Amino acid sequence: MAAPKKPAPKKTTAAKPKPKSSPKKGNRSLGEKIKWFFIKAALWFFGLSIGSVIFFKYVPVPFTPLMIIRAIENKLGGKEVYFDHDWEPLDKISMNLQKAVIASEDATFLTHNGFDFKALQKAYKSNERGRRIRGGSTISQQTAKNVFLWQGKSYLRKGLEAYFTVLIELIWGKERIMEVYLNSIEMGDGVYGAYAATEHWYRRDASSLTPMQAAGIAAILPNPRKFKATGSSSYINRRKERIVREMRYVGKKVNYKGNEK
Repeated sequence: MAAPKKPAPKKTTAAKPKPKSSPKKGNRSLGEKIKWFFIKAALWFFGLSIGSVIFFKYVPVPFTPLMIIRAIENKLGGKEVYFDHDWEPLDKISMNLQKAVIASEDATFLTHNGFDFKALQKAYKSNERGRRIRGGSTISQQTAKNVFLWQGKSYLRKGLEAYFTVLIELIWGKERIMEVYLNSIEMGDGVYGAYAATEHWYRRDASSLTPMQAAGIAAILPNPRKFKATGSSSYINRRKERIVREMRYVGKKVNYKGNEK
């Protein structure tokens, strides 16, 4: 008679150590929560800012913060809320106006990388001596401020202006910056952009401005709600004449791809 088979011994497996669980969100310290909040906020800011600059490289800017602020100011002041703004492609905006704003606002626009440090230094020295406050902002800086930011002189706003200036110089290029600039800046009380300005001041389209008419619009840009491009004061007339003279040095045609022609 065969001997009974012994039962096979049971296999024992060593218990695997449980992985260390990461600390739960609820167990984070206040300092960690603050740190992660700022990290997430920074990522959102960089993502949205870069995305908006890329978006407006191809899409016309429908309105700017300044347009909204002016409308609110007029509403609260009991004034008529007047708003005139139409987008005009750069190739339909007079070359005279393009040359005029370069001559008036930013002579080194075609060659700098967004900032004119010599102009900034001159403005700083002038303001330090107690003279009339001057700005050293380039067309690129003005465009960044007009499209993406609010008006003001705080360090935060200036820092953000520098940041957006770098972005539009890298992503847009000079030609697009000029196109957005001439379509977004304030050129009269409630008048924004070249199309509306040429209609408002001269009753003609933006492509047919003479050098003196273009200089008239460029001459009022320091304060377009105070000064007039037509029926101008002696101060503005002198500015017009100076701008026309300096337009000759810009060249017959502005070449945004390289140097001036």
